[in-house]
Amino acid sequence: MTEAPSSPTSAFDAGAARAAILARIAAAARGAGRDPADVALTAVAKQQPEARIAAVVAAGHRVFGENRVQEALAHWRERPEGLELRLIGPLQTNKAREAMAFFDVIETLDRPRLAETLAREAERLGRCPRLFVEVNTGEEPQKSGVAPREADAFIARCRAEFRLPIEGLMCIPPVEEPPGPHFALTAKIAARNGLAELSMGMSADFEIAIRFGATSVRIGTALFGAR
Repeated sequence: MTEAPSSPTSAFDAGAARAAILARIAAAARGAGRDPADVALTAVAKQQPEARIAAVVAAGHRVFGENRVQEALAHWRERPEGLELRLIGPLQTNKAREAMAFFDVIETLDRPRLAETLAREAERLGRCPRLFVEVNTGEEPQKSGVAPREADAFIARCRAEFRLPIEGLMCIPPVEEPPGPHFALTAKIAARNGLAELSMGMSADFEIAIRFGATSVRIGTALFGAR
């Protein structure tokens, strides 16, 4: 990652912002009878200034989420050692080769054609990122993700036919609905498929997601500030 020049964003106190989010995660986890160490913070770098991303890295954070492959490649031209990158936005099949080579985790596997492409790339590379299936719990036509009623069959097919190492589920509840039932549904699908990882919750609802079992929360605005 390149050094960012001085700018108005330099007033951003990344250490304090990160500490505040981690404190909220810890409080929510303890309130749910969980170990705070079981909930990871994914810092969402989408459209954030380079200076703020660099500041969060300098504050010691090492898990970042990106929505687009090309934006990620630009943000992380010089990737710090030990950094984990997660693709949390929709993945087009024509970007699968780049994504498979670049990301540590892909959270948005949602259709057979993409599963087939990822399997082919995994065989070519001799390795595979950690994979999550995205569930469209609200069945919103404008969003990616497999419908809840199709999730079990899709997970089974990914495992049996494509030999993909599915580790967890990801969801984004509808903005206009209470998120709790959507998180509960995602957790239920994960449990019956033996999946331990749940990427659920963003800036407005991550504490609710933790109550429903989130193992990673995706925080952008609450960490970096408004874009």
